[in-house]
Amino acid sequence: MSRIGYSNLDPPLSRAPRDSLELASLASSTPSTGASSPSSSPSGISSSRKASLENEDPRSASNNANTRPGHSGRSYSVSSAFDFASNLFPLSSTAGGYTALGAPTLGPLDLNGGSLEKHKSLTYLNGLSLIVGLIIGSGIFSSPSQVNANAGSPGASLIVWAVAGILAWTGAASYAELGGAIPLNGGAQVYLSKIFGELWGFLFTWCAVFVLKPGSAAIIAIIFGEYVVRAAIGPDAANVSPWINKGVAIGGLGAVTLLNCVSTKLGTRMGDVFMFFKFVALLGVTITGIVVAATGFTWNGVPNTDWKTQGWFENTRTNLSSWAVALYAGLWAFDGWDNTNYVVGEFVHPSRDLPRVIHTAMPLVIISYLLANMAYIFVLPLSTIESSNTIAVQFGSVVFGPVGSLGLALIVG
Repeated sequence: MSRIGYSNLDPPLSRAPRDSLELASLASSTPSTGASSPSSSPSGISSSRKASLENEDPRSASNNANTRPGHSGRSYSVSSAFDFASNLFPLSSTAGGYTALGAPTLGPLDLNGGSLEKHKSLTYLNGLSLIVGLIIGSGIFSSPSQVNANAGSPGASLIVWAVAGILAWTGAASYAELGGAIPLNGGAQVYLSKIFGELWGFLFTWCAVFVLKPGSAAIIAIIFGEYVVRAAIGPDAANVSPWINKGVAIGGLGAVTLLNCVSTKLGTRMGDVFMFFKFVALLGVTITGIVVAATGFTWNGVPNTDWKTQGWFENTRTNLSSWAVALYAGLWAFDGWDNTNYVVGEFVHPSRDLPRVIHTAMPLVIISYLLANMAYIFVLPLSTIESSNTIAVQFGSVVFGPVGSLGLALIVG
């Protein structure tokens, strides 16, 4: 009977190639020992057997493997054994940083605060407050002028706001599915790397670092400069040189950068405070607009009647390019719906809570934006809405006078 050679055996099933995110996570994550017995090593070999293997030289003559008939000249190789578990963690969450696969380690990693994903803490309410706070920002206090000017009428502008909100909601729903299927920190960069390859994830990150994020920061800084100038000069400062606004914007960017360089924790807390103020301002504008519409109260005693005397769809634009610009301005106000996915790995139950967060936050923001724009229409003339980039200052000036314009300028700015 002929002996079956190793070359005749069926080759083992090949594993799907793993990308660098998973390999780096495996190399730097702590092996699980909770399910193993006290006499077992992390690789599944008993302690006594491991000790004998360590003390035994495979090249020595006393080794039984070398004295077996028909097995002369057998070579040995030493390789690492890894438990390819399903609970993989991204590179950014590992405490030890990147470690080459197979490189020697210095012992178990200290996970006290090092790996956030192994100490998940975000819940449904945490995610809801996070996404609502990130969406509501400077956009709702600057975009209404562009939306109304390009839509042409109050009714058309409200339709644009509703369509923009629904489009943002669909994008957020897609991200909710991706976050539940790939519960890793990093957002679009991780999803593109996992689905299309690491090149596309890198290209997206490159564009975000050099184009998307700086452009968004520049727009927010200019809005900040306009509001600060209006707070210092007054709501009627329409003929101020734009370079003054840009100079204040550059100063604000420098101050924020310096603050984050000194202390990232302090910078984060200041950002949370500003977001809270903007949310309070939006809520105050909505309630005040409803009260003004019901009572007719204004600072100078002359309420706005455009929303009563003019048709809500009168002078609506028919040019598609104007509607596209209006829709783009509305979409920019909803920017931020994807930011929750950057920390989806911190959710205790990401597959359950992330869709709930998205489908609760987006309707709340859409309704809040529609009510705020209706408040603008009730209080301000249409010509003022279409021409002012600092609509909150104009709103505060009409309802509460100089004190109101100053207060809203400081809060929004």
